[in-house]
Amino acid sequence: MNSGKRKNWAGNYEYGAQRLHLPHSVEDVRQIVKNCRNLKALGTCHSFNAIADSAGDQISLQHLGRMDLNSAAKTVTVGAGVTCGQLAPYLYRHGYALHNLASLPHISLAGAAATATHGSGSASGNLATAVSAIEFVAANGELAVLSRERDGERFRGAVVHLGGLGVMTKLTLDLQPAQEMRQVVYENLSLSQLENHFDEIFSAGYSVSLFTDWQHHRATQAWIKSCVDPSDDSGIAPEFFGAKLAAANLHPIPGSSPENCTEQMGFPGPWHERLPHFRMNFTPSSGEELQTEYFVPRERAWEAILALEMLRDRITPHLLVSELRTVAADELWMSPSYRRASATIHFTWKQNWPAVKALLPAIEDCLARFDARPHWAKLFTMALARLQSQYERLDAFRELLAEYDPEGKFRNRYLSANLYGGK
Repeated sequence: MNSGKRKNWAGNYEYGAQRLHLPHSVEDVRQIVKNCRNLKALGTCHSFNAIADSAGDQISLQHLGRMDLNSAAKTVTVGAGVTCGQLAPYLYRHGYALHNLASLPHISLAGAAATATHGSGSASGNLATAVSAIEFVAANGELAVLSRERDGERFRGAVVHLGGLGVMTKLTLDLQPAQEMRQVVYENLSLSQLENHFDEIFSAGYSVSLFTDWQHHRATQAWIKSCVDPSDDSGIAPEFFGAKLAAANLHPIPGSSPENCTEQMGFPGPWHERLPHFRMNFTPSSGEELQTEYFVPRERAWEAILALEMLRDRITPHLLVSELRTVAADELWMSPSYRRASATIHFTWKQNWPAVKALLPAIEDCLARFDARPHWAKLFTMALARLQSQYERLDAFRELLAEYDPEGKFRNRYLSANLYGGK
């Protein structure tokens, strides 16, 4: 057990929990849960808010790193400490892949699923949609297992659990065949192209991201990640909807070295070395940043982008870069893409929380008519009534949490504020 203060990856949040438990087995987890009055699981510290904090103790599952492949079922079962970057090469060596990855391979799979951290792709659901079973320790210390096949709606409510259900110990994920991919980057795509070609642009690859600073009505970069088709010898087009093919590797943030980015320039490689934005063996950035992200209905994305452009001169001075991407609809109760194909509008901010905090209400007011849903693990200031109105299964989700945690052992300030209105 470690004591003392800890901060998240970005350094913007200092956890209030005084003790961090580091179990080496599921039985250790059970005993810790039984002995603690208030407890939260801490993943890889990539959340930007208080979602993983606790007034009592924290528990890290970093030592639960087992990976078990089931080739017959085309699934893999992983311990809650396994990161995307640890699992992906293991799967590739055995001829398998996940259907999606977060842009940072350093994130734990359990934390990504719990917060619907999504990855991207118009035809791809977020990473949590690959989860077919979960094992967790409930508040009474007992081990519980839920699966998609056996537990239906209860399972769909539990996958994106926001840390309120218990302490995850294992996840089982569906797999698909491994594939080679390539990544191509274009520069200076006029945002006007999105008015009539939004779906065409974001379906131009397996995963497509546009980066912008909101100035000059253009995306500074378009990153297109595509599966390699051995029968396609057409080469790489020099233009993409008027954008020009980049002549060298680029970083999304102007002036930053592309050394830590995944390979571009159309060179084929393993899926896990192209689908994330950043390489596993490099720190993606200094970490001195803040992030917010909002999910809007895909069919209204163009309107939302135009509305946000009106705030460009307020946004840009505090911005490092914005990213636009898409994600398929899903059936997970607390996912921001629940029953809604979504476009996401992401902001990576300079680390000046007072300035960003003052700006977020204007952005959220701008996006209110589009029924925007914030990313659970990033920064937002959305009014409680507006936030809760976006989740039709919220009451059922609270009932599910109460079943496994009747006295609120896993409830913290964040969940009390956003799920219960401070109660």
